Amino acid sequence: MPASALKIGMIGLGVVGTGVAKLLFEQQERLAKKAGRPLELCKIAVRNTAKPRDINLPNSIITSHWEDVVNDPSLDIVVELAGGTTWTKKAILDSLSSGKHIVTANKALLATHGKEIFDCARKYNRCVAFEASVAGGIPIIGSLTQGLAANKIIGLRGILNGTCNFILTSMSETGDSYQNALAEAQKLGFAEADPTMDVDGTDTAHKLAILVQIAFGQTIPFHAIDRVGIADLNSIDIHFANELGYGIKLLAEAWIYDGKLAVHVSPVLLRMHSPLAQVRGAYNAIQVIGDAVGDTLHYGLGAGRMPTASSVVADIIDIAVGRAQNTFASMNLWSDSSDVTPLLLSDDVNSRYYLRLLVEDKPGVLADVTRLLANHQISIASIIQHEAEGENANGKVQLVIMTHLSKCGKFKAAAQELNRLECVSGSAVHYPVED
Repeated sequence: MPASALKIGMIGLGVVGTGVAKLLFEQQERLAKKAGRPLELCKIAVRNTAKPRDINLPNSIITSHWEDVVNDPSLDIVVELAGGTTWTKKAILDSLSSGKHIVTANKALLATHGKEIFDCARKYNRCVAFEASVAGGIPIIGSLTQGLAANKIIGLRGILNGTCNFILTSMSETGDSYQNALAEAQKLGFAEADPTMDVDGTDTAHKLAILVQIAFGQTIPFHAIDRVGIADLNSIDIHFANELGYGIKLLAEAWIYDGKLAVHVSPVLLRMHSPLAQVRGAYNAIQVIGDAVGDTLHYGLGAGRMPTASSVVADIIDIAVGRAQNTFASMNLWSDSSDVTPLLLSDDVNSRYYLRLLVEDKPGVLADVTRLLANHQISIASIIQHEAEGENANGKVQLVIMTHLSKCGKFKAAAQELNRLECVSGSAVHYPVED
């Protein structure tokens, strides 16, 4: 006797939702074989039913009310692809309480309300699958929960935002300014009309919070993640980094140091030959270090219609065959029994630093700068100071310093003091360096 169909409702039919619908309607036979039963998309809630879409769907399955999906007793799964953290949170909680499993790509909601959602799922013996919430088509959630389950994770770092990586790649390879690179990203569809949450590091921090929960069993308040975005990055720093043999990437990082957990999001200078420095365009990559497996790298498209839809449908299949339910129960994520590892304060993190100052081109300036750094116990690894060029130099020159390891707190205190030197114009520019 053939297995009964898994009946699916979906909230949201945007870029990713359309990709999911295409897979479910156009690959029915192949997906049914993988799932062991038919996957039937029965109802879709959209904001605007009249909006033209590049997919033909039966009018009978379209509704303009998300409640129609949540309250349909025939559905087994609700796929939430609308985003946001207000009414979508209610939609997910109501779906769970009515006996439906959840598949979601909503990283902001999980990062800020993960415990409430997962507690609700446990209460009603349902599961939440969320592979698409981090890194698009890269199966990093499955890798951490299953493939690397034998490991104690020591650290992870990754490029988790394709918009930022596209912009940084363009700035590095063409010499474009940030604004020009952003405009090109928007023209090609890699950046939203309002890219704020991408370029200020918020999107990356949401994804990092999810990865930390899975890798370290730790619930981190979103506001506890130090983050610096790329909106203020100057092409001159890309140039100097390249001259020194480094590329600049927006990295999300988490690692255990002396029994404490350190987390941050920031532009970081990486050696050109390192794997993450080689990640170009809108691609994502996550480096995970386990105590048994060692260093692993997970690479692929981190956004876009079909890569993200691939992860969503993979979660649907996992629920259809029962894998997701077993994993959900065994991992016990966002629970009261989660481990609590003390957070390492950012001031106590050790790092090398790239430092750029615009200084007066006169005797004694270099001595003043190096003396101040020495007073803060910051050792210098190298210095670049090219001759002033052109009419716009105005007697000033760029001074670039690479430091040895220093406590972040000491370095930031030194940078603030450098800003007050008479020979320094503007504010010191600085980024962490990793070798």
